[in-house]
Amino acid sequence: MYLDHSATTPTDPRVVAAMLPYFTEVYGNASSSHHFGREAEAAIENARATVARVLNCSPNEVIFTSGGSESDNLAIRGVVWDDRQRSRGGHVVTSPIEHSAVSKTITQLQDEIGLQASVVPVDRFGRVSADDTANACRPDTSLVSIMLVNNEVGTVEPIAELSAAARRRGTRFHTDAVQGAGQLPLDVQVLGVDLLSLSAHKFYGPKGIGILYVRSGVELLPAQTGGEHEHGLRAGTEATPLIVGAAEALRLAYDEFEVHVPHYRKHRDWLVERILDRIDGVQLTGHSTERLPGHASFVIDGVESNILLMHLDMRGVAASSASACKTGNPEPSGVLMALGYSPQEASGSLRLTVGRQTTEADVDYAVEALAESVARIRKLSRERVL
Repeated sequence: MYLDHSATTPTDPRVVAAMLPYFTEVYGNASSSHHFGREAEAAIENARATVARVLNCSPNEVIFTSGGSESDNLAIRGVVWDDRQRSRGGHVVTSPIEHSAVSKTITQLQDEIGLQASVVPVDRFGRVSADDTANACRPDTSLVSIMLVNNEVGTVEPIAELSAAARRRGTRFHTDAVQGAGQLPLDVQVLGVDLLSLSAHKFYGPKGIGILYVRSGVELLPAQTGGEHEHGLRAGTEATPLIVGAAEALRLAYDEFEVHVPHYRKHRDWLVERILDRIDGVQLTGHSTERLPGHASFVIDGVESNILLMHLDMRGVAASSASACKTGNPEPSGVLMALGYSPQEASGSLRLTVGRQTTEADVDYAVEALAESVARIRKLSRERVL
């Protein structure tokens, strides 16, 4: 049973059906002037308008990319490089719990061009404060980048407060909203952000396609040069089927928001309640209420994450230790350590994330499989000590 929906989701069959004609029937290059190209261009612009309606922005503020990582890269590099070209900026503000698409991009810019970065702290639940954000901003701050939802512990950040604090300091604000799409509102006017990153495979769309919202007036230097695709910000022939699929998946997620989100929350709450009641030595990580509706995360005493995942997999339960991008890494989660957990505690992390097809029976089975796995691992550990 699949309880790793924060890693990726199955593509909705309705999304697949929407994409299919653009592989074999409407196959023109959207940059071509003939009718084949115009048909593809119309499909892309319709998709752009669909995304804009969900985000409450103008279609010309929507850029299609290859995924969330590219969207993060384009947002950060684009702003920093543009400021550098204009002989301004040189400083960014971020948090210690960002996805590596953000943190590694900033680190590389520090190493290669001397970018300065301030890392604001998080509390025990993984929340960033508006005061800390404002205090970290400087006259030369190009950008603040704080994620909407942490992928490892599910904590939802107070983005509207954080972006308002940055705006008062005259600084632009980017949020990696990849984990929140389909489960949280994405109105960019309410969030107050200047740039926002999404990835379609997190909300039942296809892999290989992402979205970047760029508020009108925010200047970016392209990270990928060539043709004038995507308003000159992302060169390369557009992937029409994937763009259509991303827009359809986003439309469905928000048209059916009031159906799916209560389902996620109900099964997540049951999962958390059962695990905390059934297994000793387990702590819920992240915020207890301000968290993604489908996300449950824990640290478990006396187990090592990768061993636990192997035991669960043998029992037919797909899960993650913190982020899927870090599965297999023997190092304890840096996110959990930023929240104040010890390396030993952080090495026993587990993430279980429910989806549209998750049932109560799935949750019950997963809890029993987890309880049996933890008991067996602890028993084997005691026997090795003896």
